[in-house]
Amino acid sequence: MQGPDQDTAGARLYDATAARASAVVLRAYSTSFGLGTRLLGGPPRHDIEAVYALVRLADEVVDTYRGPDAAAELDELEAQTARALVTGYSTNVVVHAFARTARRTGIGHAEVDPFFASMRADLTVRTHDRESYERYVYGSAEVVGVMCLRVFLAAERGPGDPPVEPSARAVAGARALGAAFQKINFLRDLGADRGDLGRSYFPDVDPEHLTDADVRAVLDEVAGDLAVARAALPELPPRARCAVEATLALYARLLDRLAATPAEDLAARRVRVPGPEKAAVVGGVVGRALAGAAVRRGRPWAERAAAVVRERVGGRA
Repeated sequence: MQGPDQDTAGARLYDATAARASAVVLRAYSTSFGLGTRLLGGPPRHDIEAVYALVRLADEVVDTYRGPDAAAELDELEAQTARALVTGYSTNVVVHAFARTARRTGIGHAEVDPFFASMRADLTVRTHDRESYERYVYGSAEVVGVMCLRVFLAAERGPGDPPVEPSARAVAGARALGAAFQKINFLRDLGADRGDLGRSYFPDVDPEHLTDADVRAVLDEVAGDLAVARAALPELPPRARCAVEATLALYARLLDRLAATPAEDLAARRVRVPGPEKAAVVGGVVGRALAGAAVRRGRPWAERAAAVVRERVGGRA
């Protein structure tokens, strides 16, 4: 019998199949996040896909399935994940890919347990006070940011080296980034959360009587989170920094659109950034990164090449 960590042709095939399944989940459910991950190298990109796929799977149980046994389904998914963290193997291909990533990058119960606790809250909690809101955001989003941070730091780890422990500044930035993304999604999904799921996340905010002051307060909170996240960017490896900068830029553009949308319209429609605009934003970030790297290496000619990249990436969309 082959153990889960043995390097056999069959084990490699199963690992690769699980990784492809996670990539399919990301492509099916996310555009903004997916665009950012394309800027990562192979192994980190696959690891981020694995993290996203597990998070998405749990979210589907509480948001889409919502059957009478949803709690049991979520319990089973958490149990599968806990077992796979120990063994490195699961018959659930999404859990398998996540466990392989977690064991390689240092993701553990400190991140996984709060995540499942927040998912479980979605089955019973309909409105939040400030304390439960902050606890929910921590488990549903901030720890996911820390998972991604661990993936980014592991990209530059040498063979056989232990997982890299992130600095306090890096953790603060990762948590703030996850919180910002979650709050933006709460705001753009107000109508669906209230009408379809019967939930209201923002404390002291009535989605049916949303005011411009309510929206401004949320946007100010998100802007603070994004500032903390940006301040921590130097803690990231260069390629991960570029990917996170691109994702930050996409969400900043979404934030601008939310700010320009009247409060009464937010519950009626989901605000989006058009695909061509997303591509142009990402192209701009990539172009600036290439130009900056070229100047640091004494190659100013590459600034022109970077401008071409920005133009072509935006024009193709």
